[in-house]
Amino acid sequence: MAIDIRQLRYFLAVAAERSFTQGARRLNMAQAPLSKRIQELEHELSLQLFERDSRPISLTPAGHLFREEALRVVRGLDQLQATMRRFAASERPRFVIGLVPSTLYGRLPEIIASLREEADGFDVALAEMESLEQMAALKEGRIDVGFDRIVIDDPLIVHMILREEPLVVALPRGHGLLKEGSSIGLADVAMLPLIVYPGIPRPSYADLTLSLFQSHDLMPPSIIEVRELQTALVMVASGAGACIVPESVRQLARSDIGYAPLEGVATAPFLLRRRAGDIPDLLQKLLRLYD
Repeated sequence: MAIDIRQLRYFLAVAAERSFTQGARRLNMAQAPLSKRIQELEHELSLQLFERDSRPISLTPAGHLFREEALRVVRGLDQLQATMRRFAASERPRFVIGLVPSTLYGRLPEIIASLREEADGFDVALAEMESLEQMAALKEGRIDVGFDRIVIDDPLIVHMILREEPLVVALPRGHGLLKEGSSIGLADVAMLPLIVYPGIPRPSYADLTLSLFQSHDLMPPSIIEVRELQTALVMVASGAGACIVPESVRQLARSDIGYAPLEGVATAPFLLRRRAGDIPDLLQKLLRLYD
């Protein structure tokens, strides 16, 4: 009789519990057949693996060696099974969504969750990537759709503006410009150091923010560039300056930061970016969910 993987698992359960009774309970089986399988294993090896006279039972020198080799075999098999499961999953058609971090604070997570329920065998995956990387990934087929805040002209890419989101000013809680129910003028913000994100790569949402000041012939006394929204908010909370963010960022609800709307009409587009040409069925479903 050849040794099989089930015998190895039986042996390892008894060795771990140092008891046939507890080993059987761990395996959810009766003790008698477990003891028989271990005896068959010892007969096959012509070696005694357990000292049964001790309480709790212990491994013989041969048992210690067998345990090390059995663990190696079982772990290897488990790893092989996991690898093949991942391979099988990768064989499913994938629908990959690229997104910049600031798009995650509105309805998008809820919409993606609904899309997964309607994906009909597709594996819906997310990939965080900035604007230029999204453009390249779309043209190379690494993603199927992107969500972003800025338009980058390219004849191979279509931009669909889903909505214009109001902009708000983030300031340290208790700042003098924060007054209940009041908006803040852009000229007032321009008196403060301005924190923009992401600093690189460009173009990015940072350029959209700076263009807002340039269009009003304004420029803050200093520009602080950071890579991520979360870093920008930490710097705001520390008193380093002001940051202009989409209104949905209010959902973060930090106790050390206050938000106020900008005076006038100041918005940032929330847009969907896709390859030019026909719209795949799953992308059509995504658009219907957003409506």
